[in-house]
Amino acid sequence: MSTAISGDGTPVAYRRTGEGPPVILVGGALSTAESQGPLAKLLAPAFEVLVYDRRGRGGSGDTGPYAVEREIEDLAALIAEAGGSASVYGISSGAALVLEAAAAGLALTQLALYEPPYAIDPADLEAYTAYAERLGKLLDRELRDDAVELFLSVVGVPPEAVAGMRRSPMWADLTALAHTLAYDSAVLGPGGVPAERLKGIRTRAMVVDGGCSPVLLRNAARSVARALPRGRHRTLTGQTHDVAPHVLAPVLEEFFTA
Repeated sequence: MSTAISGDGTPVAYRRTGEGPPVILVGGALSTAESQGPLAKLLAPAFEVLVYDRRGRGGSGDTGPYAVEREIEDLAALIAEAGGSASVYGISSGAALVLEAAAAGLALTQLALYEPPYAIDPADLEAYTAYAERLGKLLDRELRDDAVELFLSVVGVPPEAVAGMRRSPMWADLTALAHTLAYDSAVLGPGGVPAERLKGIRTRAMVVDGGCSPVLLRNAARSVARALPRGRHRTLTGQTHDVAPHVLAPVLEEFFTA
């Protein structure tokens, strides 16, 4: 891993692979640079791909206090490493971070977003607010296991699957990232689509969802695409929120090279 230095001096660990126009991959909740490795490998023949550990994860630092603006500065540091501008792909809360960065004026040449998890319906917004409040209380009490379990239950992982995960070696890796769930929550803000900010983003953008994903995620993807002045929407048949890299990669390559 190489290291970029963010605006507040925080080290940001990243890996570069491939040759061609630069593309930065931004992961979602409980993910690291390693999580984006399979997709990066598939894109590397056509692009110079940068994957990184978001603030507080893996090899990156975690200078406090946290603010979304600091994560935007982290991405700006990666863009500088890429040569001053880059196309960017973000998934889930990483997609929301990409949108915040674009709204802040970072030099993002093209945006590809997979299922930014905004809430549309009032009931979903209410549920998100309750989740964010509960998450904050658990993390304030250092109940990292419970915080991860809460997140997994909210995103639809069945209780028996969560119980199995808690007994597996991967659980320690997840709980090590538990505090960053609050960072993802901060990126999403109140939880709804920030339509007014999105109207100011003039970058060419593609918002993608999976044909088998939950309705609330599919609705959010369409709403974001409509709010972006140069946004388009695409559905990947048979895919869920856990999109298959081999299905996604050719879609990204087609979009980024158009």
